[in-house]
Amino acid sequence: MGISQIGIPGLIIILVIVLIIFGPKKLPEIGGAMGKTLSEFKKSTREIMDDGETTKQQDKKEI
Repeated sequence: MGISQIGIPGLIIILVIVLIIFGPKKLPEIGGAMGKTLSEFKKSTREIMDDGETTKQQDKKEI
């Protein structure tokens, strides 16, 4: 499920809920933590995909 499936109204609702729960002072900290988490997730996913491709190429060479 990507951001395009949530839509603008959904994003606004999520932002309002986060503002109510954490307040405006915590928002930059939360955004930074989310960005780092997403970056780390993408890096891990990319490494897993690269490992899978390497394994496929080695299997083809053996055949």
